[in-house]
Amino acid sequence: MKDNNTILMIDDDKNMCRIVSLYLEKEGFTVETVNDGAEGLKRFLELQPEMVLLDIMLPSMDGWQICREIRANSDVPIIMLTAKGEVFDKILGLELGADDYLAKPFDPKELVARVKAVIRRSAKQGEEENKVSFDRLEVNLGNYSVVCDGKELEMPPKEIELLYFLASHSNKVFTREQLLEQVWGFDYFGDSRTVDVHIKRIREKLTPTDVNWQVKTVWGVGYKFEVK
Repeated sequence: MKDNNTILMIDDDKNMCRIVSLYLEKEGFTVETVNDGAEGLKRFLELQPEMVLLDIMLPSMDGWQICREIRANSDVPIIMLTAKGEVFDKILGLELGADDYLAKPFDPKELVARVKAVIRRSAKQGEEENKVSFDRLEVNLGNYSVVCDGKELEMPPKEIELLYFLASHSNKVFTREQLLEQVWGFDYFGDSRTVDVHIKRIREKLTPTDVNWQVKTVWGVGYKFEVK
C-alpha cells in the first residue's frame, strides 16, 4: 500500500541525502534514503512511496534503468537528480517518464518547492482522471460526488460507481452481467436485477430533461450512458 507521506531518495551522495532529508522532514515528509541503484528499486517496490528522488549515476543500476522499471508498473512522481546538466540528459529523463529534473548542485529549498509542485500536479491529475463531466452533470469518483444542475446529489457509493462506469464509457452498451462484473466485482453472486434497481434510483435523481445525455435502456441487452 502506498505511504502517502513518504519520499524515497535513491542517491549515492550520502551527504546530499542527509541535507535533503532535513529540509523535507521539516515540511512534514518522511524520507527514506538508499545509496545503491538495485537496492533502491527493491525498496521502491516494498515501500510504494508518494514520490521518488532519483540520481542518475548510481552503483549497480543507473537512474535511467530504475526510471524505466518504475514506469513499467507505476505512475508515482519522479524527480531526477544528477550532476549532469546537458540537454540530452534532461530530455531522456523526461522521455522515460520523469516528472521533473534538477541538476546538482541545487538549492535544497528549490528542491522542496519542486517536490510540492509535482505532488500537487500529480494529485490534481489523479482527480481529473477519476472525473467525467457532461452538460450540467459531473461525476467524481475521486471524492464520490455527483453534481447535477449545480447541486450535489445524495447517492450511495454503488450508485455513483455504476453511474461513473457508464458515463466514462459513454455510448457503449453493457449487459447487466457485465455491469455486475465491472462495478460489483468478480465475486458478486447477486441477482442481475440489482442493476435494474440501481439504474432506477439513479434516473430518479438525475432530473434534467433538456440535456444531451441520458441513462438509456437498450431493450434485450442492457444499459448505456447515451450522449447525443
